[in-house]
Amino acid sequence: MIRQASLPPIAVIGAGFSGTMAALQLLSALPPDRPVLLCERGGSFARGLAYGTGNPAHLLNVRAANMSAFPDRPGHFEDWLARSGLGGVGAAGGVVRTPAGTFVARGHYGSYLSELLTGAVTGPGTPRLQLVNDAVVDLEPRAGGYLLRTEGGQTHRIAGAVLAMGNLAAAAPKSRHSLDPWIPENFGRLHPHAPVLVVGTGLTMLDTVASLRAHGFSGAILALSRRGLLPNAHTPAGTWPAPDLTPADFASLPRLLARLRAEVARARVAGIGWHGVIDALRPLTDTIWRGLPAAEQARFLRHLRPFWDVHRHRTAPPAAATIADEIGRGSLTVRAGRLLAIEDEAAQALVTLRFRGAKRTERLAVQAMIDATGFGHLAESRDPLLRRLSEQGLVRPGPFGLGLDAGTDYRAIGTGLGEGGGPLWIIGPLLRGVLWECMAVPDIRNEAAELAGLVAAHCDRAVAA
Repeated sequence: MIRQASLPPIAVIGAGFSGTMAALQLLSALPPDRPVLLCERGGSFARGLAYGTGNPAHLLNVRAANMSAFPDRPGHFEDWLARSGLGGVGAAGGVVRTPAGTFVARGHYGSYLSELLTGAVTGPGTPRLQLVNDAVVDLEPRAGGYLLRTEGGQTHRIAGAVLAMGNLAAAAPKSRHSLDPWIPENFGRLHPHAPVLVVGTGLTMLDTVASLRAHGFSGAILALSRRGLLPNAHTPAGTWPAPDLTPADFASLPRLLARLRAEVARARVAGIGWHGVIDALRPLTDTIWRGLPAAEQARFLRHLRPFWDVHRHRTAPPAAATIADEIGRGSLTVRAGRLLAIEDEAAQALVTLRFRGAKRTERLAVQAMIDATGFGHLAESRDPLLRRLSEQGLVRPGPFGLGLDAGTDYRAIGTGLGEGGGPLWIIGPLLRGVLWECMAVPDIRNEAAELAGLVAAHCDRAVAA
């Protein structure tokens, strides 16, 4: 059955933070007679993978003071938290106050987003936000828009769509003993007598260790990454002004790195840690990224990205303390090295590893492997919609295959083969490569507001034409 309103809706595909905020901002920016479809294939709206956890040890990696969903209401989340009565102060209650700021369980943030979405659906007046709990499998170009098709057989005529599907999933598991870090329920069947290998030592690894312990696994954990770097923890850092970078700084990665090191040295003299300098760069990061020549961007990805990530994407102090305690007790080992081969056996996997600096490889029997590298590349994606849009020429890989290509107006750039449809916009982690800061709440909320204004302007022009 084809459903049609007086004005065809704008569809938002994906209802994690990116999609939820895009939908809420569109409701504010679009005229009252333009509905919004919010499509989600998972079991719940608003929470996504990041905020669907119920483990109080899974804390936000950003201070609560900077987690408002709205750029023009900076205290919105803290106000909500104060009146919500969720949890209690302390690790068990999911609200932890530290000298570096207050950090809140991600599940509480999911409740915050769910409440915002519920208010939009049940608010006064004619509901304009329609929730579609089904997987979108195709966008068929039609004059001025698309025919959206879902796995369950629904069809909707739409004027355009916003792709907000979050991080690209990593490649398919390479072992029958692989476990998904986002399905921790499977951790409950592990036994303490054999180790678990976690591939990746970033923020996802920290969450994975917390999930393993919460589900009763008391055995040894080996975390492996190319450089063996752990995320730094937030500290009570002072503020530092944004560096006055020049076009010459943007043109060369070594020059830019030297410039930033000099800035850190200046801040240290003033009693400000490197944290303040990194935070001051945040409004400039996308400008820096776009200003670097492609060869320098590739150089950054090969050599500097892990070091940037552990300084830029810091963790809550309690999470860092838990990992330090695990390492101190010997229950968690963090090593730099590579995973070279996997041989599956009935009850275990034999992995061949080469640790950094070692001349010989080592073989280790593990009962499970968990990929905590975070996200994959577009070429590895198994998402049926992305594959279909690529086949139609409506989208193409962005720089270095990290996400989808798009213009500065968030419009998807395809191969030019697709014809006759309306616009596609992109928001959130799918823009990685075009933008660099498109992963965290403070960045996505700003992008959602900007995107909504651009979508509304397009719709106004289309109606007037």
